[in-house]
Amino acid sequence: MSVSKTIVISCAGMGTRLGIGSTKALIDIDGKPLIIRQLELLKDFDDIRIVVGYQMEKVIEVVNSYRKDILFVFNHDYRNTGTGGSFSRAIKHAAELVVSLDGDLLVHPDDLMRVLHSDKECVCGAVPCTEDPMLMKTLTQNGQIYGVGFSREEGEYEWTGLAQVKTARLTPGDHHVCDMMVPLLPLPMELIRTKEIDTMADYEHLLDQSAGSLALAEAGNCVLLALLLEDIGKCGLEGLRCF
Repeated sequence: MSVSKTIVISCAGMGTRLGIGSTKALIDIDGKPLIIRQLELLKDFDDIRIVVGYQMEKVIEVVNSYRKDILFVFNHDYRNTGTGGSFSRAIKHAAELVVSLDGDLLVHPDDLMRVLHSDKECVCGAVPCTEDPMLMKTLTQNGQIYGVGFSREEGEYEWTGLAQVKTARLTPGDHHVCDMMVPLLPLPMELIRTKEIDTMADYEHLLDQSAGSLALAEAGNCVLLALLLEDIGKCGLEGLRCF
């Protein structure tokens, strides 16, 4: 990795589909808030910007308890804007490459590092796993899969919200990050293992409530997330905790 990059984590939304009255960045992932799980994976990166809106004070407090060099960007219009609105506010004066990462997304550590340690532009897709996915239209040329569009009706892969593009090519907007990607397509697609937490059903299918989860936590964050994402189908959780 030789090109400077900015990582933007969008955490401004209200998480209304989850239905717990808390921002998804603060939900408990085996003893730690989701946002801390993400930041642990990003420990080697300096330019990280977190967009806050709903429950901004709580998010800032939790993040500052772990790391104090994060730049917070405020989206005061979080009720009326999508992820693109948050992302657009954070890319001002960003580095040459900018990474979009949703605050409700768990990514397999190996896959996330593969993207972040590359200087190539890309959009990231996954095997569809959420209740109402935004799908990616793709084509394959010379063995490389390219993202060519987004659709609710057709597409083999689910859009994950993770992308890495040149900052200078972006046009700000208030809708969704995928809308900001459309003028840049086609872009190489990276297939990643991930889990997005949109609804209670998504959350309940994420974590295995077996006694072994505590042992996994002792193995370290990367091992824990890798194992959680290896077999999403084995999951079940009785209750949801937030920080």
